[in-house]
Amino acid sequence: MPGPQQRGPRRPLSVRGSRPAARLGGNSRLRIGVGRVLLIGALLIAGVKLVQVQGIQADELSLQAQKQRTTPIDIPAERGSILDRNGNQLAFSIEVRALYILPQRARKTWDEAHAKDAEKYPGTYDEHAREVAKFISSTLGPEVNGEKTDEETVYQQLVKDISYEVLVSEAEPAKAAKIVEKFPTEIGSEYRSKRIYPNGELASNIIGAANWRQEEKPPTVQGILGLENAQDNVLAGRTGRRVVDTMSGDDTLVIPNTERELVKPQPGKSLELTIDIDTQHAVQKIITDYTKKTGAKNGSAVVLDSRTGEIVAMANDKTYDPTDFGKASEDQKRNTAVAYSFEPGSVNKIVTAAAAVEYGLFKPGDVLQVPGSIKVADRVIKDAWNHGTVPMSFTGVFAKSSNVGTLEAAQQVGQERYAEMLQKFGLGRRTNSGVPAEEAGQVPPLGQWSGSTFGNLPIGQGLSMTLLQMTGMYQAIANDGVRIPPRLVRAEIGEEGARSEKQRPDGVRVVSPETAKTVREMFRSVTQSDPRDANQNGTGKPAAVPGYQIAGKTGTAQQIDQACKCYSQSQYWTTFAGILPADNPRYVVGIMLDAPSGAQSAAPVFHDIATFLTQRFQVPMSAEQTPYVQLQL
Repeated sequence: MPGPQQRGPRRPLSVRGSRPAARLGGNSRLRIGVGRVLLIGALLIAGVKLVQVQGIQADELSLQAQKQRTTPIDIPAERGSILDRNGNQLAFSIEVRALYILPQRARKTWDEAHAKDAEKYPGTYDEHAREVAKFISSTLGPEVNGEKTDEETVYQQLVKDISYEVLVSEAEPAKAAKIVEKFPTEIGSEYRSKRIYPNGELASNIIGAANWRQEEKPPTVQGILGLENAQDNVLAGRTGRRVVDTMSGDDTLVIPNTERELVKPQPGKSLELTIDIDTQHAVQKIITDYTKKTGAKNGSAVVLDSRTGEIVAMANDKTYDPTDFGKASEDQKRNTAVAYSFEPGSVNKIVTAAAAVEYGLFKPGDVLQVPGSIKVADRVIKDAWNHGTVPMSFTGVFAKSSNVGTLEAAQQVGQERYAEMLQKFGLGRRTNSGVPAEEAGQVPPLGQWSGSTFGNLPIGQGLSMTLLQMTGMYQAIANDGVRIPPRLVRAEIGEEGARSEKQRPDGVRVVSPETAKTVREMFRSVTQSDPRDANQNGTGKPAAVPGYQIAGKTGTAQQIDQACKCYSQSQYWTTFAGILPADNPRYVVGIMLDAPSGAQSAAPVFHDIATFLTQRFQVPMSAEQTPYVQLQL
């Protein structure tokens, strides 16, 4: 049998032909492997980022998102009240609400809701606006504090093609809440405050004015004039904070009913003044009527408590409505009692009297030979009435208001001691009473006195003072020689009625108690009346009050004629300062009339005010009537 066939020799593996199919399969596995690695890497990165976003950065990103949809807004604090010394309100705030709408947004919201559910949101937006306007008008009435809220006016506001519209600025909170509850998606309510002055123009020159200032950041009631402005930091309190949702792109457009409170505001403190509301009312009427009667340009009156220096009343003939102060003139807004300096005239003679008695130069009964005129440097000064040399008691010099006799006494006092006495009486410096806009007056420094200066100052010319300063001089004499700087603010009242009384200013010793008593007794003769002998009459007879000893002084000072830059012969300041009662002082009253017509005296004003004070505060009558004193021998 033939043997098996023999095969040719086998090729080595190294030279075998390629296997394309096998190589393709290997590359695919490689790519798959690489892809898997990349996919796992991407998942790992995404996982890490997710952990970072949801864990590590969650609070930060949440806060950023919150900021994008909310806006922080300050909440104004409730403003403190202003009270008189007995707790009667002179100024206080009430809460009101501004009702507003975002008309364009309201229309869009209604149209979208109507398209989804016409049965629930029937009719057009304009028809819906009619319903809203009708409800608002019926709730508020046709007008709110001068703003029209009748149905047609409100409707026209609702359908305006604008982003924001205030419907009413001062709605009652309860009525505003009723409207917002009825239409919460359309109408928004915004807190506002309104300043109330229950006594109208009474004491407006002191209290001033405050109103809601929408342009402030945050909007708030801000003091504009007077005490409201000067004490704004005390009255205003501390603002709170809330957040609201606002329209995209405009942080001023608050979406209704999205407010959330964060920090509560801290209310402002109330101010208790030294003013007595009844006395203020009476004094304001008296000075207003008398200023009008005499044709004076201005008139002011001040009442001080003689023992404490507290301002019981401070009134001017011109006042204004603090709720409409924009219509007031500068004269109406000015507190003439402190913001107007004038030459006091003979009222200033009390400085000479006090100095002469204090330094032991004269006694009340000492007799002076008083000529009809006296020469001081290049000036010749006369008395208001013509006379030759007449003997006058030292008391009579002041009771009859002799310029010549006063200058004779002043020359014995001397310039240096006289200048020192002016300082002790507080002249030339603000009293720091707390009354806004107070002037300092003007007293020439001793080093600048000319030869004739000492012929002017003792008779109340060549220096100026405010009415409050002038009244304060007599308070020192009434208070046994101690001048208590006047004050207006008695206490601050915080939350829950916590009362913090203001520290009383320290007194300034002007003269001794004995000197003060002697001067008071001398100046009682100013109101003396002798029907048998006119030479024994004082210049202030009309100031007398039956049953009470009155010490005081009249004054008449020439004003400057701007045409000649010299003293006018027809324009005067007329003044009076008096102590009630002189034997047991309780009150001091100062009066100033600016250029009254004719030879008008301010003494009758004192009589009327003093009479009221005796009744209002039940001032006991004097134990005895003023003794009769011979003024001219």
